[in-house]
Amino acid sequence: TGPMISECLGNLLRITLSAEYFEDKYLSFSVIDQSGIAWELDEAMASQCGYTVTYSNWRNIEFRASALSCHSHLEKDMFTVTIQIKASHTPDMKNTATHLKSASCRYGPWSPRELVCESNYMEVSVRREVPQTVKDFIQDEPDDWTLAFPEAKAGEASVWQIVFHQPEEKKALLVSDAWSAGYGLNTTDTRVLLRIPYTAVQIQLVEAQGITFSAVRSSTFYKQRWMILMVDTAVACPVDGVDYTNKTIIWTVPKYIQPLSAGATSFKDVLVEAGVDLHKLSAKEMASRKYVLSNDLNAITMKIPIGAEGGYYKTSVSSGQHGTKYTINLFLEHQWEDNKWGLTKHTIIKEIETPFEQVKLAIINNSNLSARLMNVTVGTFLPDVELVNLTIDGATVAVPEAVQHGYLTYEIRYANGSKAYVIKVPSDAPSIKKEYMRADMRAHTLNVTLAFIIHPTSETFTVPVITVSTVKDAVLPSARGFCDGRNLRLIITRGNVDQNWLPFISDWHLTPEAAQKYNYSLRDNGTHLAISVPFLSSHVNYEDFHTSGIKASLHLTLKDGITLANRRNFSISCRFSRSELIQCLPNGTVVITTVKLVGIADLDTSLLVLRDRQCKPSLVTEKTATFKFNVNTCGTSRKFNSTTMIYENDVLYFRPGNDTPVYQLKFVCSYAIKQTVDIRYESKKNPPPSIKPGFGSLALSLKLFKEKSYSDPYQESEYPVVKYLRESLYFEVELLQPKDARLELNLDDCWATNSRSQDSLPQWPILINGCENSEDSYRTVFHEVNYSIRVKFPQHLKRFEVRMFTFVQGTTLLQE
Repeated sequence: TGPMISECLGNLLRITLSAEYFEDKYLSFSVIDQSGIAWELDEAMASQCGYTVTYSNWRNIEFRASALSCHSHLEKDMFTVTIQIKASHTPDMKNTATHLKSASCRYGPWSPRELVCESNYMEVSVRREVPQTVKDFIQDEPDDWTLAFPEAKAGEASVWQIVFHQPEEKKALLVSDAWSAGYGLNTTDTRVLLRIPYTAVQIQLVEAQGITFSAVRSSTFYKQRWMILMVDTAVACPVDGVDYTNKTIIWTVPKYIQPLSAGATSFKDVLVEAGVDLHKLSAKEMASRKYVLSNDLNAITMKIPIGAEGGYYKTSVSSGQHGTKYTINLFLEHQWEDNKWGLTKHTIIKEIETPFEQVKLAIINNSNLSARLMNVTVGTFLPDVELVNLTIDGATVAVPEAVQHGYLTYEIRYANGSKAYVIKVPSDAPSIKKEYMRADMRAHTLNVTLAFIIHPTSETFTVPVITVSTVKDAVLPSARGFCDGRNLRLIITRGNVDQNWLPFISDWHLTPEAAQKYNYSLRDNGTHLAISVPFLSSHVNYEDFHTSGIKASLHLTLKDGITLANRRNFSISCRFSRSELIQCLPNGTVVITTVKLVGIADLDTSLLVLRDRQCKPSLVTEKTATFKFNVNTCGTSRKFNSTTMIYENDVLYFRPGNDTPVYQLKFVCSYAIKQTVDIRYESKKNPPPSIKPGFGSLALSLKLFKEKSYSDPYQESEYPVVKYLRESLYFEVELLQPKDARLELNLDDCWATNSRSQDSLPQWPILINGCENSEDSYRTVFHEVNYSIRVKFPQHLKRFEVRMFTFVQGTTLLQE
């Protein structure tokens, strides 16, 4: 127990560091020699001196040392290794905690030759004695003695060297040169050792039975008393030999390969054992795990089902995709006898990792929208995965900060060690998108990207999470419609689904700019959309004429702002008085407007005529035509009765080449006959007209309008009106009575006061003798008045524009 646990595993010592203690810490490894000096390990030193640092089973860190490692303390059949570990929370290794661990292991008896294939080095050790002379071998390598003899003769007892055999040459290195080249060389009282990193220059790739080995063929020389001794220090370790078939790992290791069997002529298997994590397994244990160990004449084979006990899955990433690899740390011990070495023990440690296999993650929607909560489970993951951040609406936030955005995340751990992550977020969070579906249904969409890190490799991957839940919480817009004297009005109350819906009349998008162009009124305060369209306008439909009036309708559609799909339809229909279409002026002028009915789709309003087909409309729109003429023209007929003079005419529409009208609208103007007299008259030159002052009763109105179009006056309920300084005020003065076309309204003086009393002081003149005030910084602007449906007598109106101002005395505002 504790942060470090040691195990003796044959000629290897293993110290396992607990992930619970050392997780998320930066580590530094050192080995303590017999003098108490700490030697910090790096990759090169570890492979040269017989140390291995690796990860086992997700996060545990494993340190292994050879019995003949550089700093081992050897005493008879006991070897002792002491390591020092420094742990820090920062990469600069400040504020470190130091841990010492010393462990001793017994190992023996040693075989005459022992070979170890570790993950980062190859090691061979042989007995330090004159081996049984093999005549053929000595004769094959006579030059080795020639290369070694001068140095061995001249040196002390500790001086020795190594000769590497390569196809093209032989190379001799003194111990100092070999050490500088990364080789590990050592002698004990009984052993000679050579350790070779897999990156060494002298390594050759040798093939045996189709399987590649890293091999070094070498002879090592040393002096012992008066003798010069040479030993064969060849070593070979398999590089590949792993296949994957039918969810099974097949590991094949050939026996008696040439570099290890040179000089020997007879072989005999003594022992073949295998296991996992350096623990040997009995035949019964292997069978329970469905392992198969085969020892054939030329090779040893292990078959391991992928996913079997003893290995473990770890998370991996390929092309950004999440998946797993199955890893198992196998080892094989093969002992054989030959007529050169006697007994050879060959230990091979093989970490096998299967190819990447993509894993499909489950995203389970557990949302409870009656509780207004989106709830999603994402998994399952292996224990080496950690959720580190979320991307919400394009912003990436760490898991602790996600709470500020309404996102609560936590782990669920399962009995088999795997886990899942749960994300909870209120359904009314800004990042939850709501989309109208149908009827009273809305889709609530959670769209978040989860970012994960894999320990200890620090690989990362992301998982997009998009879940949609349908809820009966849609509030559709509603509308009420009504008509006033000359307008059709719709007031739409917004719901919770139409924030991006757009108003359309037919296929015409009703924007504020478009509404202003046609003198429509369009107001949107976020909760209500108010639309007002004049009775006579191009977007009103006219359905029929009746004695009760003209039926006019306005159809409005709310469309999706992205797809333009129809979402909601509203309409208002009203009957307007027929008098809205005709004006019989006292001077005998008739102004009549006719409209195009929806039932006559092909009617061209520009081709409408009166009885006299030469009388054509003076103003034409898509749906209306306006005629202006005198009652004594255009084929107008006249008839009398005792009190009334009646004028009649027809608006007609003829299709080309047809003299029968397909459209006929009869209209009548009636004038009351007040007195009938017989008169005699003679023609004489009329005197020039003269204007004489007179007295009478006039009815006037003064109105303030919202815009320059003078289409929408402020109502009594909207006063007082708030305006900014220098903002325009649009005034209209109208002569209401009498309705006499011979009269013209002229303004003389107009002034503003600081109170409701017209006689109060101070005062400021806006008009003087019908003209603008020349002393005003922003002079009054007059606007022309033209004939329209609303304005029958333009000469009865005056319109002018004034800039907003306030009364001051010195620098002080005067207010009442």
